[in-house]
Amino acid sequence: MRRKMLTAGLVLALTAALGGVAAADARPGGRPKLTDPHPCPGQPGFTCSILTVPLDHTGRVPGTLDLPVATADNVTAPKGVLLFLTGGPGQGGVGAITRIATQRLPEVAKDYRFVMLDQRGTGPSGALQCPGLQAQMGSSDIATPSPDAVKECARILGHTAPLYSTDQTVADFDQLRQALGVPKMVVDGVSYGSFTAARYAIAHPRNVSKVVLDSVLPHHATASASLYLTGLTAEARVLRAACAVAPACGYDPAEDLAWVVRHRGAADGVRIFDTIVSYEFADPTYRAPAAGDIIGALHEARGGAPAHLDELLEAYKSGGDDPASFSAGLHAATLCADQRFPWGSAATPVPFRQPLLSLAARTLPASATWPYTTEVATRQGFIQSCLPWPAERPGSNPAGPLPDVPVLLLNGDHDLSTPLEWAREESAQAPRGELVIVPGASHSIQNRERGHAGRDAVISFLR
Repeated sequence: MRRKMLTAGLVLALTAALGGVAAADARPGGRPKLTDPHPCPGQPGFTCSILTVPLDHTGRVPGTLDLPVATADNVTAPKGVLLFLTGGPGQGGVGAITRIATQRLPEVAKDYRFVMLDQRGTGPSGALQCPGLQAQMGSSDIATPSPDAVKECARILGHTAPLYSTDQTVADFDQLRQALGVPKMVVDGVSYGSFTAARYAIAHPRNVSKVVLDSVLPHHATASASLYLTGLTAEARVLRAACAVAPACGYDPAEDLAWVVRHRGAADGVRIFDTIVSYEFADPTYRAPAAGDIIGALHEARGGAPAHLDELLEAYKSGGDDPASFSAGLHAATLCADQRFPWGSAATPVPFRQPLLSLAARTLPASATWPYTTEVATRQGFIQSCLPWPAERPGSNPAGPLPDVPVLLLNGDHDLSTPLEWAREESAQAPRGELVIVPGASHSIQNRERGHAGRDAVISFLR
């Protein structure tokens, strides 16, 4: 076991984040409470408060965390509480409640009391600060960090790193339910929020009435997911479908992508993968000239004119996001605890990992990564963030089905961050699941869908 050390900066950060031991004594023997209620700045109709939770719900590590919470003021909403969970992992939630409840889902907000929180390690007051990772990865899953940046982040977090697993976050959610004084909630999660929503429903099946999983990340982690195999291979389907929309391209964009990746090498292959996934947020058609026409850029590059593609690689380059809006440190800490890898779990000693990764890579057929390559799969950020991460106690990884409650699964068929294949996989684990596919939509239906079909499905499901 490695020696645990706290830097002076970490001590100061923990002192601020934990709120002192006295905070843990604010509710001795009682249920959790929301404290310091006040109007949310700039968000009329919502009250902001603080939920104090244990730093470690297992009791191994003392201390507390203060999590900001935003609640709608319609306390007597006829259909009860809807806990809306943001993604990443790394995004806060409090600052987004007006956009989600008032602007995107006002029909739902008439019947439900929306609640959002800054999950542990996120948000303006609690974001984990890992400067190297933040500069190199920003909000990306895919950009390749340097080993030094990963090790710096692990040193900063020290012995607290395993305390940002989904297990701990799920326990926070139930403390929030208790503080709200409700026996059940609707839990609605987007992207990584779908992962935490499903995991909450599995851990506390009697405390959920319905579940919405939007842009779905399956709740059972696998080595295949950490290699991003589904995301890599889904690009052929999505780009071909985009090219088939009139006026049709007249060429195969997947073949163009495969050719460019193989002629530019693995490092650029990762950059191209990252760029295409980032690009979907600007242009779910993948062909709009105003956004850059990524399909056209790939075709031009294959034809010997790479300037357009190079411009897009630079324009959509990852890194440097404000940790208050997305914490790369929290992202790494959570994924490295939760995920399962070709080398096993977070408990696998670091020296064993690269040999096991190399062995797995040698057994992958070309079809497992096409139109990309095995080298792209092993050099992207999911793997490279956790390859040098210190061995630690892993989070749980439930393989069983979702509970027997109504579950709505939403996914755009142009989504490359959480491809439709993942939604189908999770739907098979939902005994009362309904999968709604939104044609032409990319990631985050409730937050970003340009039409209303997906949101109409949510409204119908919740009514």
